[in-house]
Amino acid sequence: MLRFGTDGIRGDAAAGLPTELVVALGRAAARVTGAPRFLVARDTRASGPRLVRDLATGFALEGARCESAGVLPTPGLAVLSRERDEWAAMISASHNVWSDNGIKFFAPGGSKLSDAHQSAIEVELHALAAAPAPGGLGAPDGADSSAIASIDDARDVYERYLLGQLAPGALQGLEVVLDCAHGAAFEVAPDVFAALGAEVTVLHAAPDGRNINAGCGSTHPEVLQAAVVARGAHLGLAFDGDADRVLAVDERGALIDGDQIMAIMALALRARGALPGDRIAVTVMSNLGLRRALEGHGIGVVETPVGDRQVVAAMVRDGLALGGEQSGHIIFGDRAGTGDGTLTGLLLAAEVAAPADTGPRPLSELAAVMERLPQVLVNVRLAAPLAGEANLEVERVTAEVAQELGRSGRILVRPSGTEPMVRVMVEAPTAERATAAAQRVAEVLRNAAGPNSA
Repeated sequence: MLRFGTDGIRGDAAAGLPTELVVALGRAAARVTGAPRFLVARDTRASGPRLVRDLATGFALEGARCESAGVLPTPGLAVLSRERDEWAAMISASHNVWSDNGIKFFAPGGSKLSDAHQSAIEVELHALAAAPAPGGLGAPDGADSSAIASIDDARDVYERYLLGQLAPGALQGLEVVLDCAHGAAFEVAPDVFAALGAEVTVLHAAPDGRNINAGCGSTHPEVLQAAVVARGAHLGLAFDGDADRVLAVDERGALIDGDQIMAIMALALRARGALPGDRIAVTVMSNLGLRRALEGHGIGVVETPVGDRQVVAAMVRDGLALGGEQSGHIIFGDRAGTGDGTLTGLLLAAEVAAPADTGPRPLSELAAVMERLPQVLVNVRLAAPLAGEANLEVERVTAEVAQELGRSGRILVRPSGTEPMVRVMVEAPTAERATAAAQRVAEVLRNAAGPNSA
């Protein structure tokens, strides 16, 4: 049965998201929300059109209409949801391979679905599964999904929003390379960067339904890194499949992750008096180097569990202007309610292009405000859940490692939110020390969990 993870529902499009289950999800969402209409958008995956139709059928079975924005970045759908005050559903598996897909919902106003709404939809979905036909899961022939209306100006609405975030010509004189990952930003991102004055080189912007994220985008930035150096560009930007996150590349070809982007933007916002409380929101996975860099400038952090929904919740609760994840999900609280890769890229590029006697500032110099500690992540797949003495042994060794690292490093052991797996993350002054510590805890986990763990 479908369950919401840290960022909606995701899995193999054919095996994990069959038509009858997606129809039922549409029915459950319509019942729980009582929405008369849903806005729907998708990324460039081959399975996207089918999932849009399936969801629309489920909505229609409960008397709700569906309007499609076609291919649009996730944050673009959030903008539409906010402007029209409508419920919305995004069809995307973000950075996953083309054969996967997923569904995430937005409440009116463009915010991610609350935990309470997600739980209620899951309960309703289970009720539908238990009901006898024809009221059970599928009933796909009971409504006409061909009546999906098109939102013809969806891309224009989103582009106007993005262009309004900077002054006209703000990127004049800047050379930027964009890796669109053959994903949802393949038209939007080049349009807005060029319209703001940047000289733009575009990579991986010819989606065919199967090439999304394939050797490109934020999960594979190597081609972008080489292109930035070869062209002598000021920076490069790599989006993921639905463009809600971005990683940057500096003029030397070095990768700039979400933590470094947050460090740059936190200082820029603070300098303008636009960082309420002198704090930002980060997840437990953010590098210790970010915390140290900000601390050195009198900026604190609010720590959250993994997931941009958790970051947004903390930002709303504490009135923060900036938050995000190491992966490149960055949220600017006074501009958007969700991560937006294109918006983040624009604002970062504007810092590089900021007026200076010698022209654009090197991104490498801006990023030098933060020194990343070596970070090692080891995933241990469990054959069975840990309990009793096994848990105690893992906790004991973890505490030993934490004491040995002291203030020079950090260890985090946490269960995955989507798989039967425990993730061990260690930061230390050297990669060798981080690796040794992570493997030490991982080995205890494997021994405690039984012979079939890996």
